[in-house]
Amino acid sequence: MTDADPTDADPTDAAPTDAAPADDGDGAGEVVQAFVRGLAVIRAFDAENPELTLSDVARRAGVTRAAAGRFLRTLQTLGYVRNDGRSFALTPRVLELGYSYLSALSLPEVAQPHLEALSRSVGESASAAVLDGAEVVYVARVPVRRIMSVGITVGTRFPAAATSMGRVLLAAASAPVRDEVLERVPLTALTPRTLTDPEALRHELDRVRAQGWARVDGELEPGLQSLAAPVRSRGGEVVAAINLSMTSGRYSEAEVAERLIPALLAAARAIEADLRTP
Repeated sequence: MTDADPTDADPTDAAPTDAAPADDGDGAGEVVQAFVRGLAVIRAFDAENPELTLSDVARRAGVTRAAAGRFLRTLQTLGYVRNDGRSFALTPRVLELGYSYLSALSLPEVAQPHLEALSRSVGESASAAVLDGAEVVYVARVPVRRIMSVGITVGTRFPAAATSMGRVLLAAASAPVRDEVLERVPLTALTPRTLTDPEALRHELDRVRAQGWARVDGELEPGLQSLAAPVRSRGGEVVAAINLSMTSGRYSEAEVAERLIPALLAAARAIEADLRTP
């Protein structure tokens, strides 16, 4: 038995019986567990783990080696995964899985030129993100220089509580959404400066909501500072956030207040104006 061709049995993939109905009905609230596990296999890969052995995939996805092997072979047959004989990796075709969402979401297309203009005007990277549970997901980005150990691309996810865009989005979210993040999701210390006390974070979100922008310095990664502002839909709902990211200490407090924040807020308003355009 090789790592790329498992043969061990997986009881969770046994054929359905009368006592265990097949996962192909349409009952309300029904979850197809095989599909859930298949998505977990895809999500096992990330920027820090672009190539994984079968055992790595099984461990990260929380499935048996046999199940991981079946899912990987299926994905390979469909063209979403490649295998070099030892390890597996996603192929560019996996981007198709998110294309429908991005195609239906006008925000990236609307935001991109404004992010490019913002980045040119201040000389720093600019991005846009939306909230997905306890994480932010990047939907548009204009990089200037690499200032993080992990590369950021469209689709990159970070904990919302530790990012400027996440705090802008959480500050505007409903109370149940904030409670979900602050009470049920562990606030992990990503750096010594990460805010991990739920009550302190609540106060910070109140401050962000009152001032209309957020600033995070060294909480996601040492030496990284970011500023974020909300983007509102035609109906006034905060649907996204944009940010500027830079090296900590690169600018004086006066320059941040007098140049960077006004430029960021102006870009957010410009995006909103375009979103309101029929």
